[in-house]
Amino acid sequence: MGYELQAVIAGNELLRAASVGVLGARVAPLRQDLSLMPMTDEVFDAVTDGVTAGALGFWRLSGGFERLLAEWSAAGPVAYVEAEYFGGVGEQRAAVWADGVLAAGPWDASAKKWFSRAISPISQALQQLGVRTSLGEDEFEAVGLDRHRNNDGWISSSTS
Repeated sequence: MGYELQAVIAGNELLRAASVGVLGARVAPLRQDLSLMPMTDEVFDAVTDGVTAGALGFWRLSGGFERLLAEWSAAGPVAYVEAEYFGGVGEQRAAVWADGVLAAGPWDASAKKWFSRAISPISQALQQLGVRTSLGEDEFEAVGLDRHRNNDGWISSSTS
C-alpha cells in the first residue's frame, strides 16, 4: 500500500485565513493546533503563475506559489511537504517559510537511503512549526499525518 501527500501545513487560524482566497482549498485539522491544505489540481491551478515548476524541486509546488507561501508566513511559519512511497520506495521533500522568506529547507530524502524518522524532511519541517513528540513517536505521527494515505483522504476529512 502506498502513501502520497502534497500539502501546506501551518497553524489552524493562519491556514484557514490564508486559504480563503484560494479556489478549491480544503483545510483538514491536524493535532497540536495545526492544519493541512492538500495541493489538489484545483488549488494548483489557482495558485500558479503559469510556470509549471518552482525553483525548489518539488513535484507540485507551482511557480508563483512560493511567493504566496512567503506572504502567508508573515503571520507565522508555513511548511510545504511532499511524500510519495510505495513498497518502501519513495521520497520526501519539505521546506518552511517564516517572516516572509524561505527559512528552512528545502530538504529532500529518498527512501532508498536510510534516514531516521526524526530527521526526515517532513519531521524537520514539523519541528520548525513547533511540533512536540512523545516517547516512541516522531513528528509525523505526533500531528496525525499517518491518519490518511493520500490527499483524497485529507479532503474527505476537511472542514472547509
